[in-house]
Amino acid sequence: MRYRNLIIASALTAAGLAIVAAVALGRFPPGTHLPTHWGADGLPDRFGSVRTALFMPVALTVGIALFMAALPSLEPLQDKLEQSAPLYRTAWAGFLGMTALSEAVVAAPAFGLALPPTTMLAGIGMLLVAIGNVLPKSRPGFFVGIRTPWAIVDPDNWIATHRYASRIMMAAGLAIIVLALLPMPGENRTAFFRAVLLVTVTTPVIYSFFYWRRTRRAG
Repeated sequence: MRYRNLIIASALTAAGLAIVAAVALGRFPPGTHLPTHWGADGLPDRFGSVRTALFMPVALTVGIALFMAALPSLEPLQDKLEQSAPLYRTAWAGFLGMTALSEAVVAAPAFGLALPPTTMLAGIGMLLVAIGNVLPKSRPGFFVGIRTPWAIVDPDNWIATHRYASRIMMAAGLAIIVLALLPMPGENRTAFFRAVLLVTVTTPVIYSFFYWRRTRRAG
């Protein structure tokens, strides 16, 4: 499975973000601190120096690209990974989009812009929608997909689990986007966000188990 286009896109993204960071670097007054992390309420909760905040997305882009490019060579089920290529490519592109979005949020004030404070939360929602949309286009493997023990050994369980998870993940992504847009206290947004993630993470595992138990009894 080849990812030459995504490797090139990653290199161009890293270069573009580095240029933006370099230009923005001289536009902030000395002593300015910029966000480097966002909490579950979608608001910045950690800050760093201008240089750290501006170039962190560049470093993350390079790290993600290296990791995603190397991972396929470690997959023992190469034929299955090939069948999961749409999901893998979407995840890779989505992660690049998130680093670009974080750079935009951090650097925007240097160019006289101000993005909404919950922009990163909306970005997470869009990422979940994108990944959820292609989640059924995957097959059992060790590095891609929802790898429950019951799904890995049964292709029918894998397909059913990922179809269910696809609907849950896209619904969760849309809910998070709405959550980012609605005005509400930060603690309420945090509670809703964590509840949505809990449902998204746990219910596909539960579904996979009960699918396995149902098919075993039927057999």
